Amino acid sequence: SSETFWTTTGMFPQEFIIGFPKCVKITKVAIQCYLVQTLRIERSVSKDPVGFEQCIEKDLQHTEGQLQMEEFPLPDFQATYLRFIIKSAFDHFVSVHRVMAEGT
Repeated sequence: SSETFWTTTGMFPQEFIIGFPKCVKITKVAIQCYLVQTLRIERSVSKDPVGFEQCIEKDLQHTEGQLQMEEFPLPDFQATYLRFIIKSAFDHFVSVHRVMAEGT
């Protein structure tokens, strides 16, 4: 639902982890968020959410009054867990409205 979202509690970095039932092949990750300045995405192929390695780090464009929509193509990419780390923001609080992972 576009009316639900996750919001930070003020200090940075902030992170959340998304887990899959097994290791999956991911071809693209997309995120819709608001006021995120620097985003890092890490992956783990372990059975538990440990041993993360950095995959993407990007400074996002500030879009006043609109959601930021970013897509990250990931060729030959597998993961059991994805960790999203919001390293910095354009304001004291940010929100994440949707995360999508495409693949098999």
